[in-house]
Amino acid sequence: MNEQIAPLASDTPSIFLMGATACGKTAVSIEIAKQLNAEVISVDSALVYRDMNIGTAKPDHDERAGVVHHLIDICDPWQAYSAAQFCTDANHLISQIHSRGKRALLVGGTMLYFKALEEGLATLPKADAKTRAGLVEEARVHGWHELHHQLTTIDPIAGARIHPNDPQRIQRALEVYRLTGVPMGELQAQTSSDLVVAPVKFALLPSNRAWLHQRIEERFKAMMLAGFMDELKQLRADKRLHRDLPSVRSVGYRQGWEFLDSRAACVANNETPPADNEWQDKAVVATRQLAKRQLTWLRSMHNITSIECDTQPMSEQVERILNTLNKNL
Repeated sequence: MNEQIAPLASDTPSIFLMGATACGKTAVSIEIAKQLNAEVISVDSALVYRDMNIGTAKPDHDERAGVVHHLIDICDPWQAYSAAQFCTDANHLISQIHSRGKRALLVGGTMLYFKALEEGLATLPKADAKTRAGLVEEARVHGWHELHHQLTTIDPIAGARIHPNDPQRIQRALEVYRLTGVPMGELQAQTSSDLVVAPVKFALLPSNRAWLHQRIEERFKAMMLAGFMDELKQLRADKRLHRDLPSVRSVGYRQGWEFLDSRAACVANNETPPADNEWQDKAVVATRQLAKRQLTWLRSMHNITSIECDTQPMSEQVERILNTLNKNL
């Protein structure tokens, strides 16, 4: 006779494990999940895509063995996945996981998703194809930096939060303003979360930025050895994909895609193609920039237990997290 597992109380807090790319979140989260009998919910805007495995550092089947993972491989690369959809999916999963008597451990580096889940999302207008096409044409003529300047003028909150090299979010913020006449920053301030209780939050934060930079470079080299370029070529061969899709704009994929486009153009024009190391260096730099934005976001958040991931061995990181949870749960 199977033993009945009691569901967790409705006010059981979920657990957030956040950190910049390459900080070691996967290994720590799996150990915590095993010790807590938890299920992992991925909070990563790139891991949702199928066939994008190497360049996203997606945990493989061996790494996920023994721990249930959610929100990985749920979309094709030509499909859209938004923060709003994530919140819907995550809230549903948290409820299901708690009903099974397990903890919900949310792990990743997409800070917008964490923020949206904890604080809620504003009711924003649906995408408008005509408005978006007009913004794309403006960007083609004037550049995305000019559109970012426009955004900063009309919506200082969104302009300060969105990086000038993030065309997807610049486009969305300007689209919202042109459709509603209200800055997106103001709309987003009028939000409430669907979480029943505030989460317990942890962040893996290195004290030495050089340590993180080295890990990023070493991981990218490992990706190349694992066949990242072959993965890129397979994706680029799919006619449903193009360089303006959110999936293709992911760090590493964007630089590789641009390199392949440039190389094809050079071959067609009988010109010397760019060297392989040029795009690889750009990808590493872009990943460092991503990590910097993630760390900046984390350091601006409140009620977080910081874990020094560069000076503490993984066993000590796990122990500190578990000890803190024992006091809070």
